[in-house]
Amino acid sequence: MIELEHVSFEVNDEKEGKEIIHDVSFKIPDGQLIVITGPNGGGKSTLAKLIAGIEKPTSGKIWMDGKDITGWSVTERARAGIAYAFQQPVRFKGIRVLDLIRLAKGEKLAVSDACVYLSSVGLCARDYVNREVNASLSGGELKRIEIATVLAREGHLSIFDEPEAGIDLWSFKNLISVFEEMRQRIKDRSILIISHQERILNIADQIVVLRAGRLDAAGPKDEILPTLIGTSSASPDCRFQAPSGGETEC
Repeated sequence: MIELEHVSFEVNDEKEGKEIIHDVSFKIPDGQLIVITGPNGGGKSTLAKLIAGIEKPTSGKIWMDGKDITGWSVTERARAGIAYAFQQPVRFKGIRVLDLIRLAKGEKLAVSDACVYLSSVGLCARDYVNREVNASLSGGELKRIEIATVLAREGHLSIFDEPEAGIDLWSFKNLISVFEEMRQRIKDRSILIISHQERILNIADQIVVLRAGRLDAAGPKDEILPTLIGTSSASPDCRFQAPSGGETEC
């Protein structure tokens, strides 16, 4: 289990500090899919990076199975089983897709095994397995390849930062199926997704709502989702983003 305890994060500019995350506390239980949602600019991606170790809290603690990992580096957390998929995937000139999946898995996978991960995210494996992870790939292709590497990693906690960004509608539908299948298989592992998408919120076990860097709500999906889609006390600035880049008001 991952637990955030009174976590805050501040960045400093030339004149004064700006608090991005303020006193956030919640738990990510083992075997559950958690979705963090809320208005744009609310600190969701920053919070995911704090959990992954890409950023360090200004104050507060982050615990993993009872161990204080607040001071751990991103490498130490990765070794402990925290996997992270960026909102904007990184390109790696000179590295093949096959190499990237093998690195994520931590072993020399057979080509056929690597192809299973590519197929699961809607890519024709034979067309991609030997491609370089470079500028020849579109943003959507890179996104799906990165998700495939996280699937191969099979971490204690898999974090996906807005996985729907930059992919087409067909790929989005396939992505939902991937997450649904992961949700059935996670058992003692956990999944954390940053998303505005109602269809992703619908497959969550729990939903965390972040607004202006503060915890606005957290709880079971059946309790939190109705407040977001307008069936009870909906917030006027809550939005779900469509895969095409448009927005649908709650």
